[in-house]
Amino acid sequence: MNHATPLRRTLTALTTTTLLAGGLLLGQTVTAEPAHAAGKKIVCNVPKMRQQAADLRSKAAQLQRLGATAEARKARGQADALERKAQACIDAEDSAPKPWK
Repeated sequence: MNHATPLRRTLTALTTTTLLAGGLLLGQTVTAEPAHAAGKKIVCNVPKMRQQAADLRSKAAQLQRLGATAEARKARGQADALERKAQACIDAEDSAPKPWK
């Protein structure tokens, strides 16, 4: 029976750890508030987003001229992300059901 005790302790500890970790993950997903339930209307300022993207692109060009390629790549990536977000806002607005139709 001496050989079963360490195995029993190990299995008990492993089971307890797994249950605690699963409970924490489940608790986080249950208590997290979904984006659509927040009650806030998402407003996209497309011209402002496009202007920010253009500013980032000009900053990227300047960084590229100065030889900072990694920073330029990061700025271009941020500009691309802003452009995609602006296009997503436009697409969402176009595909939303219109109350007057």
